[in-house]
Amino acid sequence: MNQRKICVVVTARPSYSRIKTVLTAIQNHPKLELQLVIAGSALLDRYGNAVDFIEKDGFPIAAKVFMVLEGENPTTMAKTTGLGVMELTNVLYNLKPDAVITIADRFETIATSIAAAYQNIPLVHIQGGEVTGSIDEKVRHANTKLADLHLVSSEDARDRVIKLGENPACVINTGCPSIDLARQITENPELDFDPIKKYGGVGVKLNWKAGYIVVMQHPVTTEYTESKAHIQETLNAVNQLNYPAFWFWPNVDAGSDGTSNRIRAFRELEQPQNMHFFKNMEPLDFLRLLKNAKALVGNSSAGIRECSYLGTPVINIGNRQHRRMRAENVTDVNHNQEEIYQAVKSAISAHHFKSSEIYGNGNSGEKIANLLAEVELTFSKTIWY
Repeated sequence: MNQRKICVVVTARPSYSRIKTVLTAIQNHPKLELQLVIAGSALLDRYGNAVDFIEKDGFPIAAKVFMVLEGENPTTMAKTTGLGVMELTNVLYNLKPDAVITIADRFETIATSIAAAYQNIPLVHIQGGEVTGSIDEKVRHANTKLADLHLVSSEDARDRVIKLGENPACVINTGCPSIDLARQITENPELDFDPIKKYGGVGVKLNWKAGYIVVMQHPVTTEYTESKAHIQETLNAVNQLNYPAFWFWPNVDAGSDGTSNRIRAFRELEQPQNMHFFKNMEPLDFLRLLKNAKALVGNSSAGIRECSYLGTPVINIGNRQHRRMRAENVTDVNHNQEEIYQAVKSAISAHHFKSSEIYGNGNSGEKIANLLAEVELTFSKTIWY
């Protein structure tokens, strides 16, 4: 029996945790063969070098695609995507997969979609149909229109993809694969490692065992010129709290350089005594850190997705997650020091929330692999209505 060759393209640090259980399920499925391609910032040390964790987890890598241009601005985002189209086209031509998976909504993911769709390779889009604003909104829906099979994370997302004109039979709510990892954490929630000893990082050694917060704030692509001012408000608020904070480096989006430079300047000039900075962690370790945190502060989608299941309080800052479906654990604030300070202060003294399953119940990986093994794969869209 010939196995279906499923090519999965991972282009960034957070995408790996989004797809990890799917990779495992494909790898273990008797009817499927995994072709894993690592590209973009997932290969770069300054953004956490996710490829190290991927290889450590035992996933063989079929190809690596270096495509990120320096600059962290809208022009380099466009050029990075263009380079990605050229390089990924060659990779897919050589691998000859039966289907390609593109993940979510990062700006460069459309390169995967174009490379597959233009070569008549069935395209599977995971986590389509959601809303956030910024460039992610446009890229996500563009991926949807290029894709042939849509594996969405919620009923709300499924309804939206169908409204975009896609065949309901090709839009399936599988839940979000990242919730699979969150479910594993709830079965053994204890923080059984010292983050600083295990991952190093930069900053003072924190007395975190009595309580801590996690900070992860990325630039907003449509507001990238304000990235320095945005992160300054958060730095000031967290410093004012004088409460242990594990702070994670921003991603590669436009404005990232401004965010990173302001963090470095603050760290050197102010020498904060309550902050320790990391580039990356293994997905399960990161989720365990979130589960035991008093709050997640910033604008990461992990606050909207994984933390909804974990019940961790989230202080969501600004517009990056605008209109995305959220559970009761999320408090929205503006880029304002006092608002952030008061919201985090309240979260620290509060309890965790009840687990929400708005993004799934923790069995998405196997569900997706089983679908990929049996569903009809096609690259031709016909009018169904």
